[in-house]
Amino acid sequence: MPALSSQPFDKQSYTSFSMVVFNKIKPVSEWVANQKKEGKSIGFVPTMGALHKGHLALVEQAGRENDLVVCSIFVNPIQFNNKEDLKKYPRTIESDLKKLDGAGCDAVFSPDAEEMYPAGHQTKTYDFGRLDKVMEGRFRQGHFNGVAIVVKKLFEIVQPHRAYFGEKDFQQLQIVRSLVTQEKLGIQVIGCPTVREAGGLALSSRNTRLTEAQRREASRIYQALVKARDMYPASPVDQIKQQISDLINASPELELEYAEIVCPDTLLPVTRSGRNTSAVACVAVHAGKVRLIDNMYLNS
Repeated sequence: MPALSSQPFDKQSYTSFSMVVFNKIKPVSEWVANQKKEGKSIGFVPTMGALHKGHLALVEQAGRENDLVVCSIFVNPIQFNNKEDLKKYPRTIESDLKKLDGAGCDAVFSPDAEEMYPAGHQTKTYDFGRLDKVMEGRFRQGHFNGVAIVVKKLFEIVQPHRAYFGEKDFQQLQIVRSLVTQEKLGIQVIGCPTVREAGGLALSSRNTRLTEAQRREASRIYQALVKARDMYPASPVDQIKQQISDLINASPELELEYAEIVCPDTLLPVTRSGRNTSAVACVAVHAGKVRLIDNMYLNS
C-alpha cells in the first residue's frame, strides 16, 4: 500500500463560501442526517479534486435532481499503484472550492488521509468477478479495490440518495454499481456523459500535464473512437480494434496501451458486431508519461 499523504486544510480560509466545508467525518455525517430529517434529498459527487468542467457538470446534474448536493475532495492514496502518480496528482483545494461554490454545491467534505484511514483501520478485498480483471484492472492491480474501499466509506459517511460518476471512467462506474449491489447500499448510481474539449479530448485532471503537442495529438483518441462507432456494426470487431490502434499509434506523441470492445454491463469482450449487440469501445493511451483513458458507446 502506498504511504498515506495528508491534504492540508485551513478551515478559517473557507468562511466566505455560501456552502459549508467539512474536514471531519462526524460533523458532515450529522449535517447530512439533519438535512434528511427535514425530508431533503441528497446528491453526492465524490472527487479527487483538481476539478474541471466535467466534475462541475456532475454537480450541476446532482443539483437538478436533488434538494442538496454534497461533494467530496479526497486524493485516495490506496487506489494508486504508482507512487509517482500519487505524488504528481494535482492538489488545488482553493480553486476547487471556488468552483464548487459557483456550481451550486451545498456542502464539501475534504478530509486528510489520517481522517479517512486512521491507525488500525481495516481493509477489505472485494470480489468483482471479471469487472476488475480486464482493461484497467490488468494494468493497475489493486486500483479498483482501493476505489471500492474509499467509495464505500464515503457512502457510509454521506448516506446520499443518489451518487454521480462520469462515464469517462466507464469501468469504475461499473465497479461502483457492483459495489452498491453487493453491499446492499440502496444508493442510486447515476452515470453522466463525458465532457470533452473542443477537439474531442475527454476532460481529465491529467490533461494539465500534457504538453501542447501532446494535447493537440490526443484529439486522435476521440477521432479513433468516432471511427470505431462509424464502423460498428458493419465491420468485424478485430478490424475495428485495428483501426483504433492504427489511428492512435500513427502519432509520434501517443502510444496505445489497449483497445477493447466490450459489453457495457459485464465488460466481457464483444466478438461479433451487430445492431442488436450493445458495445462500448474502451482505450488507454500514453502521451509521454501521462496516461489517458476514454470510451464511447458504439451503437447508441
